Amino acid sequence: MSITVFIIILTVLVSVTAFSKPHIFERMKFNASLIDSQKSFYRFLTYGLLHVDYMHLLVNMFVLFSFGRMVEQIFEMHFGPSGQLFFVLLYVGGLVCSVIPSYFKHRKNYYYNSVGASGAVSSVLFASIIVYPQGSVMFIFFPVPIPAFIFGILYLAYSAYMSKRGTDNIGHDVHFWGAIFGVLFTIVLEPAFLTNFLNHIF
Repeated sequence: MSITVFIIILTVLVSVTAFSKPHIFERMKFNASLIDSQKSFYRFLTYGLLHVDYMHLLVNMFVLFSFGRMVEQIFEMHFGPSGQLFFVLLYVGGLVCSVIPSYFKHRKNYYYNSVGASGAVSSVLFASIIVYPQGSVMFIFFPVPIPAFIFGILYLAYSAYMSKRGTDNIGHDVHFWGAIFGVLFTIVLEPAFLTNFLNHIF
């Protein structure tokens, strides 16, 4: 079983269980104020196993399945047995690092909560852009392939803009920082990925 599939199964099981068990949801969600006052740092990890509803869960797991397997396979090709470990570090690191800015911004706000694997999934998505820049992204409502690196630029710009506006309940800042982590982690892991990326787009 691939690491990607294992993460998806685990996340689905925990999320679906928490849908009907509010006490589990409350204990595992990201709440910066509770982390600060109770030192419940485990929430930096467990919040990624929860989702608001089935659609939220479906979208995140679909994107992870679509891009995670490719990144995992390329890591294994380049790094051998260590490839799976590096993929885990990419996912978990994205999950934690993407929400750190939210922690410092909201640690005195008891009413701020966050759940979902979006930060980690963004890390994997943007790692895929670096390791496979010739890839493309296509949406059902816009069935025209968009070069992966162009999609990445638009996605980062949109996330930064919406994060500053703060007019909805979506964690755009988590998407943004997860993407940044995915890019930096992948480049540090293997600088040749960056060279290949630049050669492709230029």
